[in-house]
Amino acid sequence: MPQLDFANPLMMSKLVWLLIIFGLLYFLLKTIALPRVASVLDERAARIAADLNAARDAQAAGEAALAELRASTAAARAEAQAAISAAMVDAQAAAAKQAAEINERLNAQVAQAEAQVRAARDQAMGALRQVAGETATAMLARLSVSAPANDVTAAVDRAASQGAV
Repeated sequence: MPQLDFANPLMMSKLVWLLIIFGLLYFLLKTIALPRVASVLDERAARIAADLNAARDAQAAGEAALAELRASTAAARAEAQAAISAAMVDAQAAAAKQAAEINERLNAQVAQAEAQVRAARDQAMGALRQVAGETATAMLARLSVSAPANDVTAAVDRAASQGAV
């Protein structure tokens, strides 16, 4: 290859300059460029580590907040259940009291109605005895039988006491 003809005197000077330029480039890269790149890489690694630590801290804080939220939700549920139970007990007591008042009022109305029925029955029985007595007297008169009014009234009273009238 003609480019690598070491017999040519210019080739040696080219090789010397090549070594000088590569040496200078190596020195510049080693002292200036590569330390800057290394510092940038170190900063980036430190920033990534800091971000990961911050993310872990945030995750731990989130989990703690979630646990606190679950605990407060459970406490609120328990408190609500207790309030509901207390309200149910109060409502049942109020309903029982109201039912007792209504039963008492209904019993009073039933007693009053029974008294009215008894009074009406007694009045009807009195009227029935009178009608039965008049009917018996009329039947006896129609049959041409004479009987004293006291005997007819006594017979009607006996029949009423036995439940025949």
